[in-house]
Amino acid sequence: MEKIYSRPIGLKKSINGYCPGCLHSAAGKLIMSVLEEFDLLERCTQVDGVGCSANNHTSMDVDSIGSPHGRPCAVASAVKRISPETVVYTYQGDGDLASIGLAETMMAANRGDNITVFFINNANYGMTGGQMAPTTLMDMKTSTTPYGRHAQEHGYPMHMCEVLNALTAPSYIARVTCIDAANVRKARAAVKEAFQHQLDGKGFSFVEFVSNCPTNWGLSPIESLKFIKEKMLPEYPLGEFRNR
Repeated sequence: MEKIYSRPIGLKKSINGYCPGCLHSAAGKLIMSVLEEFDLLERCTQVDGVGCSANNHTSMDVDSIGSPHGRPCAVASAVKRISPETVVYTYQGDGDLASIGLAETMMAANRGDNITVFFINNANYGMTGGQMAPTTLMDMKTSTTPYGRHAQEHGYPMHMCEVLNALTAPSYIARVTCIDAANVRKARAAVKEAFQHQLDGKGFSFVEFVSNCPTNWGLSPIESLKFIKEKMLPEYPLGEFRNR
């Protein structure tokens, strides 16, 4: 029988800590798969934010740094400057990257720092109780918007790919999802392209994963995938925004 898939060697054989059906697991698997293909597992450093992304320390067998909340891009930029040969990437949620860490994200992108940023957009603060995040959809109920998100009180959803695309320096910007096999293949290609930009010294690369949060959304894993397709993707369209 032909072997068509094997577990990425960068994934530990342990429970990863994510809720059943959470697409964080799919994103992490793709990143480890690409790092293995490029033979980069021994020369990369992952910088995690505060939140669900911190679970990666239990499942990803790479050098990792846990940063203060919102500061992964600043930490990653520092690591890259003192160790240019190291492949450095951040793995962040929407509250971490687009809220408390927005300034650090924007400054790293605006400088064109030669790092790769992976952004998991599940429209809420997943680990701390499902509060509204910058990416929460209009009218979407969260633990801090029990009557839904409304523009006059809460503002509008942040579209980070579009925001970063307004800057001059970034070299690669893409938005992907892992809701089905076809999109998983496209997501892996984007991860690979983002790392290639760093290897080529082109500067800041950014991949956003439109993801789910079955637990805080109050949906089954299957229902959460349908919600992404019907509600999230119209607000956050997929595709490459920049590829230099």
